Formats: sequence, structure tokens, C-alpha cells
Amino acid sequence: MTTSTRIVLASRPHGEPTQDNFRTEQVELAQPQSGEALLQTLYLSLDPYMRGRMSDAPSYAPPVQVGDTMVGATVSRVLQSQDPSLAEGDVVLGYGGWQTHSLEKAAHLRRLDTDAPVPVSTALGVLGMPGFTAYAGLLEIGRPQPGETVAVAAATGPVGSAVGQIAKVKGARAVGIAGGPEKVAYLRELGFDAAVDHRSPTFREDLAAACPDGIDVYFENVGGAVWDAVFPLLNTFARVPVCGLVAGYNATSLPEGPDRTPALMGTVLRKSLTLRGFIQTEFVERLTEPFVRDMTGWVADGSVGYREDVVDGLDNAVEAFRGLLRGDNFGKLVIKVAE
Repeated sequence: MTTSTRIVLASRPHGEPTQDNFRTEQVELAQPQSGEALLQTLYLSLDPYMRGRMSDAPSYAPPVQVGDTMVGATVSRVLQSQDPSLAEGDVVLGYGGWQTHSLEKAAHLRRLDTDAPVPVSTALGVLGMPGFTAYAGLLEIGRPQPGETVAVAAATGPVGSAVGQIAKVKGARAVGIAGGPEKVAYLRELGFDAAVDHRSPTFREDLAAACPDGIDVYFENVGGAVWDAVFPLLNTFARVPVCGLVAGYNATSLPEGPDRTPALMGTVLRKSLTLRGFIQTEFVERLTEPFVRDMTGWVADGSVGYREDVVDGLDNAVEAFRGLLRGDNFGKLVIKVAE
């Protein structure tokens, strides 16, 4: 038997999650059966979607049940295998969740190349789900054309940074929106044409100045005040892939003020806007192969850079996750669980 330390959902949060919404416990894992593998978690991905899984409100995926292990993608080492496709010592991408060990079906795992020129943790970021989300949402819905302006919120995050850099590869002009001077400076290092600090008191004016010809594609990750500043700048026929709305994930009530839905819908009509929500899984079957080919090449030749925010220890996952929802992280947030 193998003892796994895991973090479970202790209660559903009301507003911002607290430490009391989580509980750490130990559980004994059985030996792997035919088609299964026993894994040791090396890296755990923390992502904003996990806040939605803590709620039992209707969503695109089932919620985490109270008492169950928090969900999450993982990079793990195979300790034991009962499947011919995997051997002891292999490193795999899976969905083990917030725990030190997991028992998973081999069919649900993807073996990673440990000799690749990038760390295996990138399978959780630029070469994983966040990178694929950027690739699919931007190219399938945003469809940037050479010379157009592409703006993206949360631009130093794993999705946003990839969006801006893919836009550059496609010949578009990239404008990144991030929080704080350090993040803005990083966007310029990545080659964004302009970078704007949404925490600045002159944010609206700065964004307008950065987009003198308006915005043709806006990749929405945030919502809230950032959307309010972007909306008037959208050009006729602008496309808005809606990936996330992290500014409202901890909200417990509707925002104050008048109902702005009529103004929104009126502008959608008048400017022939396309607002399209999406979940990256809807593109997996068709786009995974071109994504792996393209993104691997872009990372290798330097067209797409990336940054990881690595936090040591599963016991720090809760505070790191709470910080993620506040925008404290800088780059793809991963928990280093083991060497």
C-alpha cells in the first residue's frame, strides 16, 4: 500500500476561498490493477477554472464533491505499472489532482519526453492545456489577420502570454494588459507591441493610446473593469473569444449599477461583433496534432517564450491558489510536489 497526502474540498466557498474550505488528509492507495499505473506527483498545475469546480452551480463540467480530492493536471513519475505502454520511471501527463500520489488508468496518461529541451513542467503550461487554449481560441475564434490589433487580458499568464505571441507569429499587432510595472515590462521582453497596466489610474487612457486603430480581436480572460475599458475600442467585425472571467469568480452578487445588457447587445448588433465563449476541450480532437507541431516549433525557435511561477510543496497549494485568483502569480503557476 502507498500512502498519499491529498487536499480535499472540505466545504463550498462563499466568495473568496479560505483555508477552511480545504482539508489535508492521508489515504492508502491500492496496488495498480490491469491497465492502471501508480504515480508519484512531481508537479501540480493550479488554474483559475478550479474555482468554478468548487461550486455546485451549473457549469460545463461536474463540480468537485465535498470530501473529494481537488482536481488538477499533474506531471508524475510512474512507480508501478500494470500496462505495457508504461514502464517504471516514465514521466507522464495526467490528472492526478492535489495529491502526492495517484492511481490512474494508463489510457488517460501521456508519456513525456524527458530529453526534450524544455522542462517537463511545460506540459502543464505553454505545451499543455493553457497553451492549447490560447492556440485554439485565438486561431479558431479570433482569427487574427496581418496588421490587425489583438488585445489580451491577464497577458503574463500562461494563456494570455501565448495569445499575444501567437498573434505576433500570425502578423498581427499584440497589446497585452497586465497588473503592475514588472508584468508590463515582461510583456515588452516577450515582444508585445504595447503593454498596459490595468492597475494604473490612467488605464483607460493608456489602453486607448496603445490601440489607436481600435481592437480587432480581444481575448477575454478577466472581465470586470478591463472589459469595460476594452469594449468601447472594439472595431466593427471584432471577434471576442471568451476564455475566462476571473474578475468575477469570487463574486457573491451582481455588480451594482444599471443593467448594461441593452447597451452591450446594441453594440454587438451595430458593430457586428462576434462574442464566442469556448471550452478548449471542444477543439481537442481536431487541433491537438497541429498545436503540438506548431507550439513546439515556436518555443524551439524562440517565437514563443514562457515563464513559470513554481511554488514548492503541496502544503502551499491553497495559499498559492488563493493568490492566483487575486492575480498574485507571475507566469504559469505550478506546485512542485516532489523531485
